Amino acid sequence: MSQTIAPTIAVTVSDAAARRIAAIVAKSSGSHALRISVEGGGCSGFSYKYDLAEGAETDDIVIEKDGATVLIDQVSLPYLDGSVVDFVDDLMGQSFQIRNPNAVAACGCGTSFSV
Repeated sequence: MSQTIAPTIAVTVSDAAARRIAAIVAKSSGSHALRISVEGGGCSGFSYKYDLAEGAETDDIVIEKDGATVLIDQVSLPYLDGSVVDFVDDLMGQSFQIRNPNAVAACGCGTSFSV
C-alpha cells in the first residue's frame, strides 16, 4: 500500500523582518502577529496584504521566529511557497519585501506580482 505525502510549503522570515515585526507588535495593543495574505488586484495581478492580527485562525500557517509571529492563510500559502519575507531599511525608505520565486513579473513598487 503506497502512501502519498503532501509537499511541504515553506516561507522564511528574515532576521530583519522578525525584529521589525516584534517591534511593531510590541507597540500595538491587542495585536500579536503579522498576517500576510495574497489578494487579487494590483497592477500585476496579485498583491501582498499586511495586517496586524490578534491571533491565528484555525487553518493558518503560523511562523514564529525570534519573538515574532507571522500568519498565512491556506489560500495565500501556495502563492508564497519558497518566499522570503524581509524588512529593508535603505535610502528609498523602510518596507517589508517578499522575495517570491513564483513571481514571473512584479510592479516597480514590489507590492504586486503575477505567477
